[in-house]
Amino acid sequence: MSIFERYLTVWVALCIIAGVALGHLFPGIFHAIGAAELAKVNIPVALLIWLMIVPMLLKIDFAALGEVGRHWRGIGVTLFINWAVKPFSMALLGWLFIGWLFRSYLPADQIDSYIAGLIILAAAPCTAMVFVWSNLTKGEPHFTLSQVALNDAIMVVAFAPIVGLLLGLSAIIVPWDTLILSVGLYIVIPVIAAQLLRRFLLASGGQGALDRLLKKLQPLSLLALLATLVLLFGFQGEQIIAQPLVIGILAVPILIQVYFNSGLAYLLNRFLGERHCVAGPSALIGASNFFELAVAAAISLFGFSSGAALATVVGVLVEVPVMLSVVAIVNRSKAWYERGSTAEQPLESENA
Repeated sequence: MSIFERYLTVWVALCIIAGVALGHLFPGIFHAIGAAELAKVNIPVALLIWLMIVPMLLKIDFAALGEVGRHWRGIGVTLFINWAVKPFSMALLGWLFIGWLFRSYLPADQIDSYIAGLIILAAAPCTAMVFVWSNLTKGEPHFTLSQVALNDAIMVVAFAPIVGLLLGLSAIIVPWDTLILSVGLYIVIPVIAAQLLRRFLLASGGQGALDRLLKKLQPLSLLALLATLVLLFGFQGEQIIAQPLVIGILAVPILIQVYFNSGLAYLLNRFLGERHCVAGPSALIGASNFFELAVAAAISLFGFSSGAALATVVGVLVEVPVMLSVVAIVNRSKAWYERGSTAEQPLESENA
């Protein structure tokens, strides 16, 4: 894990300060950027999002789907958490904390938008940072790769229906045309483009060529994320200054759902007798989010200055510290986990 990734929360906090300050100093520039749209898609943000997403998707080898059967219990648990529990639990937590408990502390016209942002965040399983978390828990690499590849394949067809369903249940008007366009722009096209580029690089220069390109693109990906955050907070500045508690309030349901879903996945794997090297990444995949996609979808659906965009950005703010805490829990509980697990110990070849 690079120093830049480890201190992502610090950089996000600095982007909040920079975005709010720049938004007040140069409002005309930010409004001009916000108006640069084509078919409801903001062109500058779309380019930044692509810079974020494509390098991450380059790491995914969809041939790993052939490994799914080897770890069917861990795969089943993670799919259950990602697609049957996490979006719905987040919707429930959003209704509970944002729609009811903290409602009086939030701007009334943004309540539904905040809930929508939380739903969008939870409906996008993590794609890239999972590899970091899995490595930190000595996770089974074939399981992690096959699980991420399967989640990405499912996300192509399941993201829009789940988001649409939960927004509808929340009585939020669903702009289906924009939602479908977002799925095409930020999931389907990047997946296809990344896989075509991956195959070309492997065919022409082997794994070394792919690794060299990823090394060059990774800093650009993180810089694109931070630039997007500066833009977002440039538009959100007035609201944040007027309601400084908003970020803390939005973090509450996000933190609860991370610990709930990771804990549930971890315990289910233990109950089913799955090995710890699978249960660890399963818990982490079940808890983390593809926040780059969530930010892009929220901006496309509700706009720069929406509560939905702000809610997804709070997910970015808490991602690193909360996931590192889950990694610590998984690692420190390994002895306890293995005492109650009926799983066979991994072969030496599998640990290599």
